[in-house]
Amino acid sequence: MSSPRTIDDVLAEARSRLRRLTPEAAHARWRAGDLLVDIRPAAQRADEGEVPGALVIERNVLEWRLDPASDARIPQATGHDLRVIVLCSEGYTSSLAAASLQDLGLRHATDVAGGLRAWRAAGLPVTGGEPASPGRAESVV
Repeated sequence: MSSPRTIDDVLAEARSRLRRLTPEAAHARWRAGDLLVDIRPAAQRADEGEVPGALVIERNVLEWRLDPASDARIPQATGHDLRVIVLCSEGYTSSLAAASLQDLGLRHATDVAGGLRAWRAAGLPVTGGEPASPGRAESVV
């Protein structure tokens, strides 16, 4: 019997399948037509800010909204060739989410390395919220 896996193991396996993007590369691909999906909950978006124009699909419904075979899919989920870039706060939850989308057959799904924090640090568009500071309480995901 094998020993249980840790979240670090699961994250490493997920990331081994992804071609993660820098914020700059994600921004360029989004401008070229890829779907940028912010999976952070409303409270986190209010606190940290949002990428103007990004599609918001909270993590708890992501697979249902992007699975082309789901009755709950969004209009953009037209097929498995959909190019999805997942964005979270720091790039951890987004890696797991992108790997889950790949499990559904969305083979081009990936995420932004460093999440919104790296996006903001790169000087890319963000509205509202505040940059993370050493004294601010931070969430892990």
